[in-house]
Amino acid sequence: MEHWRRGQVQCLEEVVDVPRISEALRLFRSWSAAQGLLGSRTEYVARTPHRQTLRFSRSGDPAIEESYRTHWVSPALSEKKRERLSAKQSRAPELVAIRPLNAEWTCHRCGGTGDLLMMDSPGPACLRCVGLDDLEFLPAGDALLTRRLKARSPRYAVVVRFSKTRGRYERQGLLVEPKALADAR
Repeated sequence: MEHWRRGQVQCLEEVVDVPRISEALRLFRSWSAAQGLLGSRTEYVARTPHRQTLRFSRSGDPAIEESYRTHWVSPALSEKKRERLSAKQSRAPELVAIRPLNAEWTCHRCGGTGDLLMMDSPGPACLRCVGLDDLEFLPAGDALLTRRLKARSPRYAVVVRFSKTRGRYERQGLLVEPKALADAR
């Protein structure tokens, strides 16, 4: 699933090993309609700087793609709540820049290196090659400023670093547009 979200595979059906998935979708759609649930189209966008629309099926058939993109919601929810839920589900995932533990890495595109990298389909890529080298780093610590910047900066990326002791990635700060940073301060 993560490889699909990162745009590393062409379609979800390539990595999902579920026999008769189209039959399961058809049954689910008929059950949802019988329950009186309302269909809500949801966009799925890759977690890459290019933000391409993700594909579900090998064929790319619009009817099949639509069945995958439809989320079903209760008619008991108010129109406003349904809109909010739809907007939340359609929101593109945050870009993630990694501060590597090992400083010895090379960009698969240009052969360069740097303090931060982004994972691309064939391997790590420097920020210059993915088009985010103009962003400024804002260290973690000021929650109010972070919220303001996320709202004002059209492009931003969360910077993470792997913690060996905790065994997970931890947030280090944000990469934001310089103008948004100046305006927020």
